[in-house]
Amino acid sequence: MARITHTRRPIGIDLFAGAGGLSLGFEQAGFDIAAAVEIDPIHAATHEFNFPKCATLCTDIAKIDGAEIRKRAGIDNRQVAVVFGGAPCQGFSTIGKRALDDPRNGLVFHFVRIVEEIRPRYFVFENVKGLTLGSHRGFLDELIEALSERYNLVLPYRVLNAADYGVPQDRRRLFLIGARKGERLPKYPDPLPKRVTVRDAIGDIPDADRFPSLFDDDTVRAKFGKPSAYARRLRGLDNEPADYAYRREFDPMLLTSSLRADHTPLSRTRFAATAYGATEPVSRFHKLDPAGVCNTLRAGTASDRGAFTSPRPIHYDYPRCITVREAARLHSYPDWFRFHVTKWHGFRQIGNSVPPILGQAVASAVLAAMREKPILPAGALALGPDRLLKFGMSDAAAYYGVPDDTIAKRRRTSDRSERYGERSAA
Repeated sequence: MARITHTRRPIGIDLFAGAGGLSLGFEQAGFDIAAAVEIDPIHAATHEFNFPKCATLCTDIAKIDGAEIRKRAGIDNRQVAVVFGGAPCQGFSTIGKRALDDPRNGLVFHFVRIVEEIRPRYFVFENVKGLTLGSHRGFLDELIEALSERYNLVLPYRVLNAADYGVPQDRRRLFLIGARKGERLPKYPDPLPKRVTVRDAIGDIPDADRFPSLFDDDTVRAKFGKPSAYARRLRGLDNEPADYAYRREFDPMLLTSSLRADHTPLSRTRFAATAYGATEPVSRFHKLDPAGVCNTLRAGTASDRGAFTSPRPIHYDYPRCITVREAARLHSYPDWFRFHVTKWHGFRQIGNSVPPILGQAVASAVLAAMREKPILPAGALALGPDRLLKFGMSDAAAYYGVPDDTIAKRRRTSDRSERYGERSAA
């Protein structure tokens, strides 16, 4: 596999990479992502599939240092432009139980350690809005103090709403940006004057319920509808002038990441009767308003916390929950970007990630501060082998040579199918 070892584009490193929302946003802004660190083998495999030139390191960040990241990425002592990432955030989140003593909060300081070891020109730390509220602000103040030893920070920090930057989703995230002392400080990106709507995002996607094969496979050839300007961008139909990502080889007639949910007739009746923008009273699912933006797409809990899936929005036009591909469009992922074949992993990968277009807005601000002109790479990259998206946890762990209990095994609950109005859940 070719690595990003010699490039005219500035180098970025993604920590807590997940499936790669921030990786893609920085790539779209004009950075080459040389390495991505992710502990979950399933997510690491998905990242590797979508970023074939990046060194995807499936490891616990607490057990790796900056020198090892450089070595495995093949960049040796080359200047790293930016280190970015968002540590697992359940301990700070305003959604669900707050826990200042959550042991995962310590991972934030491994972010600080890696930044100190690699000494990039810039860093971008991303996290939930809840980190700025109440007693959590003490933790944020401690983080700012630790980073300020070698970096000037863009203060006051900002919470950015993805809906203000071209993403059809109300999603508010904290971004903390720093520049090595002596470097120019970036400015937070300005909001766009017009929002993208739910219909703009998914109105051209064919109804998955038309394809029986999608009960068993997440991909089918299909005829898409008339796209909006936003959908044209994500389908790769236009040469987006501000997109500096590597082009991927992809068949635009494929409908991917669209495994169907087998809802019961009663659930479908309730879904159909729910008004746009309202909550269906039994399932408590939100029904999308085609003229508005999507509510925040959430990941649910990880395997070690019960493997509960967060509510999936109801499609505004069809009596069912949205598919992973529809969620990906609402999150600003292009259609070539693929997720794990199961709905559970696919939705978690999206819900845990930064919308790429929001990431691109922040990354472009960093690139502007560097006074670098973005370069569009020539040619197109082949995506990874499909098997990377089909791994079970044991297979993924074996592929990366890590213990198969690196991430606690998923525990299915007996009421999940009933809660989602599905005859089966995947």
